Amino acid sequence: MAVYTEVSDDDLARFIADFDLGAVLSSKGIAEGVENTNYLIRTERGPFILTLYEKRVERRDLPFFLGLMQHLSARGVPCPTPVETRSGALLSELAGRPAAIITFLEGMWRRRPEPYHCAELGRALATMHAASADFGMTRPNTLGVNAWRPLFAESANSAGEVLPGLAEEVAHSLDRLEANWPEDLPVGTIHADLFPDNVFFLGRKLSGLIDFYFACTDALAYDVAICLNAWCFEPDLAFNITKARALLSGYSEIRPFTDAEFDALPLLAEGAAMRFLLTRLHDWLRVPAGALVTPKDPAEYLRRVRFHQGITSASDYGLDR
Repeated sequence: MAVYTEVSDDDLARFIADFDLGAVLSSKGIAEGVENTNYLIRTERGPFILTLYEKRVERRDLPFFLGLMQHLSARGVPCPTPVETRSGALLSELAGRPAAIITFLEGMWRRRPEPYHCAELGRALATMHAASADFGMTRPNTLGVNAWRPLFAESANSAGEVLPGLAEEVAHSLDRLEANWPEDLPVGTIHADLFPDNVFFLGRKLSGLIDFYFACTDALAYDVAICLNAWCFEPDLAFNITKARALLSGYSEIRPFTDAEFDALPLLAEGAAMRFLLTRLHDWLRVPAGALVTPKDPAEYLRRVRFHQGITSASDYGLDR
């Protein structure tokens, strides 16, 4: 359930009056998502998404996120567009929370993506990377390689409760990742969380990329590695090279990989798996009593870490140099 902050009808009506959207016709909380409170609102101008940013999102980062969506949308990337108030602001306040209204995108996310969905994703991701090249803002990746060991330290003593030997295995993997992490790759604005539930399709056609609230400045190929982990493993955690080849081929149609990116991809994929293993482990060990959000199993990403450790070349993912 992702409605952490309730909004009264009167407060919503006063909030909407600052926008040129007409009156509110309906409002409904959106259950999907775990970071922010989201409502689908219908006004006289059509449907929109109202987002209230909860405590896990830093207010100082919101101009970056909203500005990025505005920038990408203006360049033809299918993503939500922040709606300006009558005074031109993208960010407001509602019910004691920073809040914004963004445009509504038609489409559904695919719970079992096919290879052609992966190819569409690859092309869209490369298009996003190209379109953000002249975006004037930057934001450090607060969940990048330098953050992994401090994050793990918060859970290391309890990791064995999740899986025996997990703490020792993660510590060993972190040693290797930190010692070998590439520093010479093309850098730009990345999405950093492009899981299937953040990508909408209409039939076989990609209709939108959403949820830019982990976006940051980092290696572009790391964004691809995140997608390999999120899109190319089956429910039984078997790696699907057909999906991986489609994703990587779609991406390289728009933006070819450099030799350095090709060589680094297995390590980047292992690191991306480690990042989500660690955040899942952190959340798994801290489920509040009575919580309606079910934490995701960190063991699924441990399996991915181990898989990537056995990869010797990006060719094993279906990518030709």
